[in-house]
Amino acid sequence: MKFKHVSYLWDDAKAAELAGDEVALLIYRSNLLGADLRLTNYGGGNTSCKVMSPDPLTGKDVEVMWIKGSGGDLGTLKKSGLAALYEDKLLSLKNIYRGIEHEDEMVGLFNHCIYDLDSKAPSIDTPLHGFLPFKHIDHLHPDAAIAIAAAKDGKRITQELFGGKIGWVEWQRPGFDLGLKLKQCLDDNPGIRGIMLGSHGLFTWGDTAYESYVNTLEVIEKCAEYLEANYGKTRPVFGGHKIQSLDEAGRKNQAAAIAPVLRGFCSSQRHMIGHFTDDARVLEFINSNDLDRLAPMGTSCPDHFLRTKISPLVLELKADDDLSDTKALKEKLAPAFEAYRKMYTEYYDKCKHPNSPAIRDTNPVIILYPGVGLFSFSKDKQTARVAAEFYTNAINVMKGAEAISEYTSLPRQEAFDIEYWLLEEAKLQRMPKPKALSGRIALVTGSAGGIGKAISKKFAEEGAVVILNDMNAERLQGAGEEFKSKFGKDAYTTALLDVTRAEQIKQAFETAALEFGGVDIVVNNAGLSISKSIADHTEKDWDLLYDVLVKGQFMVTQAAVAVMKKQDIGGDVINIVSKNALVSGPNNAGYGSAKAAQLHLSRLNAAELGGDKIRVNAVNPDAVISDSNIWAGGWAEGRAKAYGITVEELPAYYAKRTLLNEVILPDDIANACFALVGGLLNKSTGNVLNVDGGLATAFVR
Repeated sequence: MKFKHVSYLWDDAKAAELAGDEVALLIYRSNLLGADLRLTNYGGGNTSCKVMSPDPLTGKDVEVMWIKGSGGDLGTLKKSGLAALYEDKLLSLKNIYRGIEHEDEMVGLFNHCIYDLDSKAPSIDTPLHGFLPFKHIDHLHPDAAIAIAAAKDGKRITQELFGGKIGWVEWQRPGFDLGLKLKQCLDDNPGIRGIMLGSHGLFTWGDTAYESYVNTLEVIEKCAEYLEANYGKTRPVFGGHKIQSLDEAGRKNQAAAIAPVLRGFCSSQRHMIGHFTDDARVLEFINSNDLDRLAPMGTSCPDHFLRTKISPLVLELKADDDLSDTKALKEKLAPAFEAYRKMYTEYYDKCKHPNSPAIRDTNPVIILYPGVGLFSFSKDKQTARVAAEFYTNAINVMKGAEAISEYTSLPRQEAFDIEYWLLEEAKLQRMPKPKALSGRIALVTGSAGGIGKAISKKFAEEGAVVILNDMNAERLQGAGEEFKSKFGKDAYTTALLDVTRAEQIKQAFETAALEFGGVDIVVNNAGLSISKSIADHTEKDWDLLYDVLVKGQFMVTQAAVAVMKKQDIGGDVINIVSKNALVSGPNNAGYGSAKAAQLHLSRLNAAELGGDKIRVNAVNPDAVISDSNIWAGGWAEGRAKAYGITVEELPAYYAKRTLLNEVILPDDIANACFALVGGLLNKSTGNVLNVDGGLATAFVR
């Protein structure tokens, strides 16, 4: 089969392997549908199948409905993400349904219908599938279908386009009553192949997994073909361009410059992580004549506005405005953010019910900068990225609806009743509590190995996103692959960084701004060591040590502070120094004096930056041998010579000279860094934390 607007991914050989296992075929079909974002969004949509299975108590065959459980994602769905319910028990709930005003009480009763006790909690869509008699059902949120569903003439267009073979149910919040209305639509229109839900999405079905899959693709393809035929037919898309975009380099430069400022405004209640996109579909919309009319209307599909808020904030800036004066930029943007927060508060106050949950963060999630792109801000990178994807879906819907009719959004009260639904609030309350570094952005120099990688891993484990960097591209690539495998693609990004090169430092912080919105924690860890007698020490050795350790720390801190001041939400700088900053020893003039300079620079920076709530602290390790570059280049040989021992004897020598008789590992340094930024020491700055096993000669006092 050939499709232009959707992806046909069905593999007959793969399906044949699953033949006879309808639940496995349901999962297979769901994964295929979820792999195409034109069909449904991340976490959106629902699929089901009904099979005959033995009752574990009676042994008699009963009909069981397997359906995607609450909070799952079709693209990554596994059996553990399904809910399984007795179909007859689910249908019997009709007998005790007390009407739409008592709708929410039905959700708790779904648990009395559970067949598989290990299954996922049933979602609110359960009755929508359960009341339809088909063996396989797909409920998706395809842009092409929602464009018709959100059009002013959507019902008429659906009737004409499909010749009566697709039913129509007007907008209603998902739940038990909507399930009854779907069944009524089917009863009133026997033989239809699907149902369009006004402003919401699409239901399609089939007797087998394959029939349902193909039916779904065919209906969406037909919708997409219809939209394509009408783009620009009566008027230019979105009324035509009002402005032109900057070129790609210009867009990236402006985005990197403004992102930390926007993040600061959006983080007035909690630290947010950002995402930026200048996707062509976004630019077409934000550069158009219709932007000012359509953007305030908000989105139509509940899945869209639950993640993007009721409407975006549109910046009143020119694409090529000079953004270098941070103070002037903040003064210009502050009224827009205050107006947005006021608008959102008024929306809440006007629409709230006596039992509504408390108002949530009033800051925007989606920010549009005409000529530049779209910014999204949320609790973590994945949520911010998905919000941007959902708003892009909303743009597609507006584009299609405007091409064939006129776009309509949900009334504010309907939108509020979804956003502040008690069942939605309960779902939010069940989510895991934020980790200590959730919402934080960390850049650890030299983080592709040794101490730097250990620190970055610790921060990622505690919820931070990290900018991995190294001057060795191969080493950096390996670290990136390791982090992707361990933490996922949204937990990190990479940047090639030699701390002696100002341009690479600038680019690394621009990467941080574009990928995450800015930076909160900077750890100056990159280093090297040279152990030579004063007679053997060269000028080149001296310059290299001071360039990397002292000048590098200074330039990275300088760049970090510039970003942190844009955000105006404080920050942390940690400098990985050494016990050698305090202890005198032979063959160590260059390295030891550079470390002393690093330590005092930490104190100087702490004294200067306290007023900006930027804390500067130092960690003094000693003899961290594992996976460390410090032992390359003859350092180990030099230290062994200084102590009159062999290289092999160094680890034991270092351990025995400590008060605790301990070997110091990269994880020990990582734990010390986390202790400084994890929330318990927020009123500490200018401190030195020794992690050396206990060396009396290195005591600060």
